[in-house]
Amino acid sequence: MRNLIFHHLICIFTVHLVDNIVLVFVYWLAHALSYRVTSRTFSFPKSTVCRIVHKFARQIKNVVAAGRVICYPLPGQLYGVDHGFAQLAQHAAFQKAAGAIDGCHIRIKPPGCNKEDYFNYKQFYSIQMQAVCDSTGCFLNIFVGYPGSVHDTRVFKNSPLYYNAEYPPPGYLLFGDGGYPCIDTHICVITPFKMPLQGPVQERFNRCHSRGHTIVERAFGMMKARWRRTLFSALEVKVGFCTEVVTACAFLHNVCLTHADVLEPEDADATSPPSPDAAVFVDRSGVQFRDRLAARVSAPVGVQRPPP
Repeated sequence: MRNLIFHHLICIFTVHLVDNIVLVFVYWLAHALSYRVTSRTFSFPKSTVCRIVHKFARQIKNVVAAGRVICYPLPGQLYGVDHGFAQLAQHAAFQKAAGAIDGCHIRIKPPGCNKEDYFNYKQFYSIQMQAVCDSTGCFLNIFVGYPGSVHDTRVFKNSPLYYNAEYPPPGYLLFGDGGYPCIDTHICVITPFKMPLQGPVQERFNRCHSRGHTIVERAFGMMKARWRRTLFSALEVKVGFCTEVVTACAFLHNVCLTHADVLEPEDADATSPPSPDAAVFVDRSGVQFRDRLAARVSAPVGVQRPPP
């Protein structure tokens, strides 16, 4: 895995750096060591290690911002994505699913001021990472940096994904959990039915929905397992730099999956369940769409229904 990441970084970044400088960044990211300890390992000055780490993280962020590695599928690639989600959900009703969206909390060392903004409902300090992934667990979009106390829906509605209506394309949907609004306007996010469920139709729909949505939870788990020393403990860097570190982890997660380097998740709590104030956000524009999907899921075999 280390060699795969190492060679990919060499190919992407055009700066002419010797190989061991690239390795400094990967080593620091993988081991979550201080700059001082890393400098002793490679016999570099501490200030040099600091510059290397920040420079590479910034370059990765620029690569991602340019739409490379973490990017939406091209129109011709959507069939593979939606077909994969139909297989995950085990029902053809989800052939227009183009992604799964969720968020997770990344532990941080709290800043000196306004630290209460970063204290989340799970009782630790964090920043949030919202992500959309495809049916293989590759990230299609990430949005990192909101304080941990902010509700998932507020993060979602302030993300470029939502307010620019970037993805999915018209006619496609995203799987979302109960922390997101169920909407089919602007962009389409379909959430499960809330408890208590009203009969077998809703139960069947929720089972299929859960199978499709679980892939994003697995993607977070794989990313955290690969960078366990960095992401399982509080990031010992300034809050402003935390977003670049998390972006680098997500970027390298995609690099590994693209090259068939799959690491099974170890974190059973990789994602965040809906936060307690989920009911504050009410948006029912997608409820009828969801009802039609649920009816298709429960339709007898052989009965053809038009897509919703």
